[in-house]
Amino acid sequence: MKVITVKNQLEGAKIAFDLLKEAMEGGSKTLGLATGSTPVEFYNQVVQSDLDFSEMISINLDEYVGLDGSDDQSYRYFMEQHLFNEKPFKENFLPDGKATDLLAEVKHYDSIIDSHPIDFQILGIGANGHIGFNEPGTSFEVTTHVVDLAESTIQANARFFEDESQVPRQAISMGIASIMKSKEIVLMAYGEAKAEAVKGMIEGEITESLPASVLQKHDNVIVIADEAAAKLLK
Repeated sequence: MKVITVKNQLEGAKIAFDLLKEAMEGGSKTLGLATGSTPVEFYNQVVQSDLDFSEMISINLDEYVGLDGSDDQSYRYFMEQHLFNEKPFKENFLPDGKATDLLAEVKHYDSIIDSHPIDFQILGIGANGHIGFNEPGTSFEVTTHVVDLAESTIQANARFFEDESQVPRQAISMGIASIMKSKEIVLMAYGEAKAEAVKGMIEGEITESLPASVLQKHDNVIVIADEAAAKLLK
């Protein structure tokens, strides 16, 4: 696991963009993408670039259960606003949050990932160490699954909704085993609130109580963290 410490999110985003460009030049065709505040500046760098994504495929980590792509709080809407509308891909995959049969949708999404192995995966990390919506206690062996969101995650997401009661309580998430299949993983972490999780991920024991710690087992992980997020590292 390689750690790159940066001064701020903009510097981190530029480094992540350079890594993406290098991966694409090396033949990467399928990108694993994340939502939330962490990758926004990275997507800004991509949009401002001359990179062509017309032959690329994207597979997103997760989607809220109960929201469709037209809902401005859905992750599909987020991706369209921050990336897809400006940089069209050959194909974009996200879980269907409005699926009537969630078990069938989970199996369908696993088949998508199996058919399109992820070359370059972008990750953030939650303050409780979650990656995707794989909350503490999630098995390292799980693939795509329906998640009951932790209260801390619901609270963290409440700022995006008018009322906390509107925050979805479930999501469909790519599983930890699915994430670990990615050939290259770039995880970004910004802010003091992430410092404990970053320390545990890199220097702590590998434990399902801190899902991101499993990344210690991956052969090609780059962590980009600002000084606040990295401040507890030895």
